[in-house]
Amino acid sequence: MKAYVYGPNGPAITEVEKPVAKGTQVLVKVRACGLNRADLGMTKGHVHGAAGGVGTVLGMEWAGEVTDLGPDARSVKVGDRIMGSGGAAFAEYALADHGRLFRTPSTMNFEEAATLPVALATMHNAVVTVGALQPGQSVLIQGASSGVGLMAMQIARLKGASLVIGSSTDSTRRNRLKEFGADLAVDSADPGWVDQVLKATNGEGVDLVVDQISGKVASQNLAATRVKGRIVNVGRLGGTRAEFNFDLHAARRISYVGVTFRTRTIEEIREIFDEVRKDIWGAVEARKLQLPIDRVFAFADIGKAFEHMEANRHLGKIVVTL
Repeated sequence: MKAYVYGPNGPAITEVEKPVAKGTQVLVKVRACGLNRADLGMTKGHVHGAAGGVGTVLGMEWAGEVTDLGPDARSVKVGDRIMGSGGAAFAEYALADHGRLFRTPSTMNFEEAATLPVALATMHNAVVTVGALQPGQSVLIQGASSGVGLMAMQIARLKGASLVIGSSTDSTRRNRLKEFGADLAVDSADPGWVDQVLKATNGEGVDLVVDQISGKVASQNLAATRVKGRIVNVGRLGGTRAEFNFDLHAARRISYVGVTFRTRTIEEIREIFDEVRKDIWGAVEARKLQLPIDRVFAFADIGKAFEHMEANRHLGKIVVTL
């Protein structure tokens, strides 16, 4: 089968052996894939958790149809339309654990479905489970114009947030954040953004920050969070190391939690997918939670899709179809 593989000379479409479903695995005929920032790093040879390096089939998010089941796979059958996440997604066939997928609603096409698994699982966990957002509370999403960021704002609004603030350093994308639930959009590269957040919260700061940037905004986030507020560190697009104001952290008694799928067990990931199904799946089926598709590329043009992502001018998801 054809797959997008990181080889000795970089990523390329290559013929590889078709995978076989074992244990609780499901074999999927991939119809569409969503691109993510972690994929971009892996196209440059970076390691992402246990994945990466020469010989890696890239990709982590897809939609398609079940073609085979491992002997211990449950809750799905051959022919089901599903979407899910896992390794080696950029290929004609992919494997996934039976607990790491969602059924694709009948009203949703494969391209739309391929935008959702990573965003739903990541941000329901960050905003609701770990972030403990309650109705009437305020939230700041750092990096809100990414696909997962747009989903975070929508989930926050769905769960009854009284104030949703999103950040983006691009003025065009920042001006569109209100379409996806933001009451206020700030530029995290502007030194005055913390003052804007404090003004919007009567000087107190937000109850919750979901941070995809880190780096230089880490201490600024502390200043923008209220006493006994929470910060959930989801991503580190702005850098993995920076100065951190420990005194401000202590003075505000902020709960600061880091999250990643890279060190989670399959049991933990299954639980996250279960929580999405139980808590917000009705909103997905009703199309209250959805992501815009910026551009769709054919699989043969997947290299161009990553060039488009690296240009960093897109809003929403970039999708590749097979």
